[in-house]
Amino acid sequence: MTGRPFAVVLGVVALGVSTPAPQIGASRTALATVTDLRGRSIVDIEPDDFVVRESGRARDVLSVRIADYPIAVVLDNGLGAGRDFESIRAAAARFIGRVGHRPIALAIADPVGLVATFDDDRAMVMERLQQVGANRSTEGMFQAIVAAARAIQESGSPFSVIVVVSATPVGAVPNELLTPVIDSGATVHAIVTGNGEASNTAAGSSETLHALADQTRGQFTTIYSSASYQIALDRLADRLAPQLMVEYVVPIGSSSGNDVQLGVRIPGARVNGLGVR
Repeated sequence: MTGRPFAVVLGVVALGVSTPAPQIGASRTALATVTDLRGRSIVDIEPDDFVVRESGRARDVLSVRIADYPIAVVLDNGLGAGRDFESIRAAAARFIGRVGHRPIALAIADPVGLVATFDDDRAMVMERLQQVGANRSTEGMFQAIVAAARAIQESGSPFSVIVVVSATPVGAVPNELLTPVIDSGATVHAIVTGNGEASNTAAGSSETLHALADQTRGQFTTIYSSASYQIALDRLADRLAPQLMVEYVVPIGSSSGNDVQLGVRIPGARVNGLGVR
């Protein structure tokens, strides 16, 4: 290849790649981040700067944009949240303001369900968040996660994220509740407290949520103070905000595959592939 240097991605293969299927003049979307030599994110990238190879064949890049996939935020407002709920709500508001222009849905544990949908604008989401109060239920957290997953599935987005913020460990759940979360294709990030009365059972009863985060290539974070909700959500926002969505063409008569390589013609840049759909 001639022209500017080509920085090849490391570890893209089979990360969140959907099952290969014949494509006829279709397109696929890769999720990635790009950093410079100092580890700083690069988001100002043109389609001509990106290089995509699938099963060894070059693909034409249609567009590169800052990720705009939907994010569902699930908040614990039940009995266990107690005095932590104000910290949870403030941290969630800050997180929503930092993840860029993308659809945001908000689900709560008591009463279970969505209080803001992906169709609501940001101002409405923030208003609904401020209206949520701490209630007295001790259950409903995982049902709220399921409600978020179903909303994501209805959106049809190739990528999505569910962010769970809980003041109490989420106990074991039946498989029929896990299925819609897995089927949604969303990456699950969970922030769960490990202190107070819940600490004696946290290791065991959070296994399901921890395993779910691992299975969806998300992150499970245990915190030990109310101030840490904001710290954990800030770090997650920093991780999500610079992600890029790279759409490329699958030519007529060819098949998409799992062997996808990404690169950029920017000297010293590094690409981290996060999946292809």
